[in-house]
Amino acid sequence: MQSVEKPLGAAGPLVENESNQRPSWRVTWQEMMVVGRERWSLIWKPLALMVAVFLAFYYLPLGWPRFDNALFESLELTKWYAQEHVILCLLPAFYIAGAIAVFVSQGSVMRYLGAGANKVLSYGVASVSGTVLAVCSCTVLPLFAGIHRMGAGLGPAIAFLYSGPAINVLAIVMTAAVLGPSLGIARAVGAITFSVVIGLIMAMLYRREEQAKVKAQAMMPAPEVTRPLWQNAVYFGSMVGILVFANWGKPQEISGLWGAIYTAKWAITAGFGLLLAFALWRWFGVLWWKVAAIVLITAGAALLFPTQPQVPFIVGLIGLTVLTSTAQDEMGDWFDQSWGFAKQILPLLLMGVLISGFLLGRPGHEGLIPSEWVAAAVGGNTLLSNFVASFLGAFMYFATLTEVPIVQGLVGAGMGQGPALALLLAGPALSLPNMLVIRSVLGTQKTVVFVTLVIVFATLTGWMYGAWIA
Repeated sequence: MQSVEKPLGAAGPLVENESNQRPSWRVTWQEMMVVGRERWSLIWKPLALMVAVFLAFYYLPLGWPRFDNALFESLELTKWYAQEHVILCLLPAFYIAGAIAVFVSQGSVMRYLGAGANKVLSYGVASVSGTVLAVCSCTVLPLFAGIHRMGAGLGPAIAFLYSGPAINVLAIVMTAAVLGPSLGIARAVGAITFSVVIGLIMAMLYRREEQAKVKAQAMMPAPEVTRPLWQNAVYFGSMVGILVFANWGKPQEISGLWGAIYTAKWAITAGFGLLLAFALWRWFGVLWWKVAAIVLITAGAALLFPTQPQVPFIVGLIGLTVLTSTAQDEMGDWFDQSWGFAKQILPLLLMGVLISGFLLGRPGHEGLIPSEWVAAAVGGNTLLSNFVASFLGAFMYFATLTEVPIVQGLVGAGMGQGPALALLLAGPALSLPNMLVIRSVLGTQKTVVFVTLVIVFATLTGWMYGAWIA
């Protein structure tokens, strides 16, 4: 019997195809859907994008003062970000992430942070590691991508991702000094709790993937140990020391321990640089004259530019880049991995900073959204005001320690204590640039779930804290 196609919407009995015993109109509809999707991806989607871009430029509101100022703030924020964070924060972080991928065995990562590791151990290590690093929401991303790629469980990786920028000891001390001890304590307790609880929730929501990961990791052979653990610890400790002390924030008063560290930050950074040079020569097989040449050139730059410590820092980075990019052994692998992270992360970060600056401006300056709208929306202690504070904080970009004076200004403009805590819990840990990169690592769904959890927990915590204070 021949197959008879039935027009869509026509009445009458269905005629089945002898080959597959299914209604022929259903096959035709499926084929139409496939063709439609292909035409959408090949023709209509690019055409829609072109039309949208054309209309955006056609109706570009140039000459409107607020729009022009928002464009200026977008470029200013990106310029400031490039000057203050790319060289000192991101480039060392890329090298650390690349080193994790090359020199840290996958077995070690899985032992302490893997999906099947002891929960107390894995979440404790993740939160403590973030506390030690004390980096911003963008600098933590290469490190997060590195441990995730090496097999860390989703929960511990998320705990590390949140704790790095959120549990900053100096920022918490500064919060207590500027905004009050109760707010500083609440921020510390909330941030530590968030890092563990949100990580546990993410692991529970995606437990099937985690269980599959545990089974796959159990079948992997034991890794070969090429050098003792203490040598790797010194090597990584030197790079983490460079990252931490090169970005040591200026305290309000140059006195006491924090002030003394800030005054000597570049000398301490240089000491960690020499320790890294020694490790590369002694334990990683780099020829001594190459290491000595980089050290001498960097020291010469420091003598020539004594008031511009970034110059020798850049010279040292260039020397390390030349050394690793021309090598053929594990040093070459180190560069390749670091470069891979840079290509994946840096363009998304810069695009996110541009958008964030356009919408919200720099600290102390307005973008497209008027600051009085923000101040009015976060007054009092309603659920809505706490949600607005959490939501805006999640999308704003905060450099390390800048969130404290920003919140101080908003509190002076009428911001409630609850929304202030909500912003401090959501803001430093998230930003629009941060979200774009997380999506490239985890995918859209997990990123949306993580961001939603942070905003919801920050909203509820801020609301309860505000009610308790009142």
